[in-house]
Amino acid sequence: MNKKNKYLQKPWLEKYDSHVPKEIKYPESTINTLLFDAQKKFPLHPFICYQSKEYTYQFIVQKISALANNLRHLGIKKGDRVAVILPNIPQFIIAYYAILAVGGIVVAMNPKYTQTELEFLFNQSGVAYVFCLDSHLDIINLINQKHKIHTIICTEINDYQYLKKKPSNQNEKLLSTREIRFLELISKNIGGVPIENEIVYPNDPAIFQFSGGTTGVPKAAVGLHRNIIANVFQFYKWCNLEEGKEVILAAIPLYHVYGMVLAMNMGVAIGAKIVLISDPTDVDYILEQIEENQVTFYPGVPTMYHVINNNKSAIKGKRKLDSIKACISGSFTLHPQIKKEFEQLTGGKLIEGYGLSEAPTATHCNPLYGMNKTGSIGMPLPDVEAKIVDLEDGEKILPSGEVGELIVKGPQVMAGYYMLPDETALAIRNGWLFTGDIAKMDEDGYFFLVDRKKSLIKVNGLQVWPNEIEAVINSHPKVKECGVGGIQDKEHGERVVCWIVPEQENEISIQEIIDWCKPKLVGYKIPSEVIFIDKIPRTGVGKILRRTLIAEYKNKKEI
Repeated sequence: MNKKNKYLQKPWLEKYDSHVPKEIKYPESTINTLLFDAQKKFPLHPFICYQSKEYTYQFIVQKISALANNLRHLGIKKGDRVAVILPNIPQFIIAYYAILAVGGIVVAMNPKYTQTELEFLFNQSGVAYVFCLDSHLDIINLINQKHKIHTIICTEINDYQYLKKKPSNQNEKLLSTREIRFLELISKNIGGVPIENEIVYPNDPAIFQFSGGTTGVPKAAVGLHRNIIANVFQFYKWCNLEEGKEVILAAIPLYHVYGMVLAMNMGVAIGAKIVLISDPTDVDYILEQIEENQVTFYPGVPTMYHVINNNKSAIKGKRKLDSIKACISGSFTLHPQIKKEFEQLTGGKLIEGYGLSEAPTATHCNPLYGMNKTGSIGMPLPDVEAKIVDLEDGEKILPSGEVGELIVKGPQVMAGYYMLPDETALAIRNGWLFTGDIAKMDEDGYFFLVDRKKSLIKVNGLQVWPNEIEAVINSHPKVKECGVGGIQDKEHGERVVCWIVPEQENEISIQEIIDWCKPKLVGYKIPSEVIFIDKIPRTGVGKILRRTLIAEYKNKKEI
């Protein structure tokens, strides 16, 4: 195929910024190799900054080595799944790389999840080891009554204060044969075997990331080491980042593949300083950290940029934000006004991208310096192929301007869903990942999302599965049936709305529904609005017509 024909099939290649390569040569290495390389190049360079305390690459790798060797001593072996249920604290990063060093698979979970939610994910992934906060111990022990857990490694958020000094006797205490302090495992390096070894390979699984896929039921997408490395290289080339010179703000949760890859893994790959934010809602603290650390790159979701745009300190210029060079906005649609206001406020670039857990973490992005089209998710990254196919047969390729399903192929596409061959075969066909998203492409190769085939809702970029919420609400004795859908929201991307048919009219209140949900669902999954109706619309085979509910809701709001 000559160069001209290649460009005709991939019109976006001609629209790339001049610094972006058309193709990338990826190293045959693992995620941990990125860490070892950074430690060798920048041993005394700050790696982690948390609560204004800095830790160098050399120091953190020493802690990772100690933990990795102790994990071996505890019995973790290649292929074991390890749950990491931690917020954005140094312990997350240390645990993550130590697990990968011994060939384990990181199964990161939202630390705000309830027992019901965590138990489902434990069963799906088969985790045997757990990293968690002390505050989770009661929940984890309850789960352990049904799901056998080998070892629980627990930590306090403030344990980071003891990283540079010998912990107190209380912190070193072995709680039981099954519960061990995190600080104990990083204070003594049992065995002392170098963690830079050859037991882990590029084709080995590195992470399980839970996704609703096209069916809306949570399942573990298997990300290989080579998948994540590919996406890391694609993005740091795309964003024109420089080794040893960047400061990345990690306010996006690291337990989400977006934060894990674009804040943590990419940060490590370029020897960046990573500024951890454990509370992404504290905008004043975020602004303080941006100014104090001279942050250059900030991946996030539209909500984060929206609150900065409306912060009084930022608006009045009391915080210097001009160190920001680039920000990637993902997870849901970036409103043009948010983009415009943020760029005026900071002088940096805010560009929208697109991704999914099945291609950890992204496949498309708008150019940093070139044209950004309103409403577009941008164009495919280097080495990513993308096309729009007919919604019915999934095979007929549609021309520019026509609406169909977006399918992609690239080095970051997952290996499949864990232990779900039928779901995998549905998602990946002849090497192409069927995203379940309805989209169109224009003549320049820019893609635009139109709708979703899947019923997945995204609140602040976090996944919400309607089936899960419906199961909780339908279990209420006064509820006959219900349906859940997502309504577009400028600030949060989408919000959850629930339509309920009560067993008897006026027998149940909205507050009763909210109170029923609180102990069973994390806050962002609880409906923001409850509407009582007479009947839930369904298809001939009984499936809830969520689009009908949403359409009727929108029509009533417009009247």
